[in-house]
This record gives sequence, C-alpha cells and structure tokens, in this order.
Amino acid sequence: MSGRSWRTVDIVVAAAIGVAFGVVFWAWNTVWAAATPVFTFMPVAQNLIYGVWLIPAVLGGLVIRKAGAALFTELVAASVSAFLGSQWGLDAIVSGLIQGGAAEILFAVFRYRSWTLAVAVLAAVATALGAWLHDVPLYYAELGYGGSVPILIFMLVSAAIVAGVGSWYLMRALANAGALSAFPSGRAHA
Repeated sequence: MSGRSWRTVDIVVAAAIGVAFGVVFWAWNTVWAAATPVFTFMPVAQNLIYGVWLIPAVLGGLVIRKAGAALFTELVAASVSAFLGSQWGLDAIVSGLIQGGAAEILFAVFRYRSWTLAVAVLAAVATALGAWLHDVPLYYAELGYGGSVPILIFMLVSAAIVAGVGSWYLMRALANAGALSAFPSGRAHA
C-alpha cells in the first residue's frame, strides 16, 4: 500500500475532525451574529474572528498529511454546519469547498512533504484568500474587491493566527497526548 493511499483510520479521523468542527461552526455562526454589535465601530474588523471557520482545512492537512485531507475535512465540517442550520444555508458547503481547496493547493505546492508552522500559516492564509474571493461578490458586492481589501486584511490576520498557528499547536497537543500515534504527525511531534 502506497503512503499516498488513504487508510481507514485516515478517513475516520478526518471525518471526526470535520464533524467536530461542523458543530463548532454551528455554534460559531451564533457567536458571529451575536458579535456583530461589538464591531459597529468598524464592521470589517469582525473578520478578526473569521479564522475559526478555516481551522479544519489546515488541521486536517496537518494531521492526515495526504492529498485531499484539507479539502475533505473542511467540506465535512461545512456540510455538518449546513445540516445543523447555518444561516448561510447551502452556501456554507460552497465555502467549505473553496476554503478546503485553497489549503489543498498550498499543501500541494509543498508536495505534501513540509508540515512546519510556516506552511500551516501559509495554508491558513490561502484559505482566507479563497474565502475572501468567494465572500466579496456574495456578501460585499457593494464594496467590490478593491473596496473590500480591509476585510481581506482582517481575514488574513485571523487566518494566520487562529487557523494557522492555532491548528499547528492543536496538532502538536494532540500528538503529545498520543492521539495521533497512528499518523506521521503524531510520530514527528511526540
């Protein structure tokens, strides 16, 4: 069996991460809506909390370390969120596809061989860029891409810190706890 082939444990763990974060997304959707008044001074700054929606793509890639893991994990999370009643409806799934695909492209650039903190941050930044490209025409059409650059900046900061650094440290914590012993990510950081 090739190291690129998915094992049953890869599928199960990627799905478990996706389902867990799908529930987190569902709750985070409520936090996002409730936090809107806090950002009335600068509505675009609300995107500082956007990074939570990008975690599964980065974490899934870091843990599974195989082609398709980032996309699969983010898509499962988005699908669970939509199924639970996301206020964005089925567009949550489209977002998951784009965000997971963006992380996948970044991991592919490194040929699925580099799993450093820097790569995690770059993957997170790629997910934010994908999210921004998707969100602007749907949710910020009046601003256009040029007018929504401040949104992008806040999304990139959130992605780098929450999804990039956060996912990398979460992967390390899981590895140190022994939860990833069946994966190269668990053996590399244990």
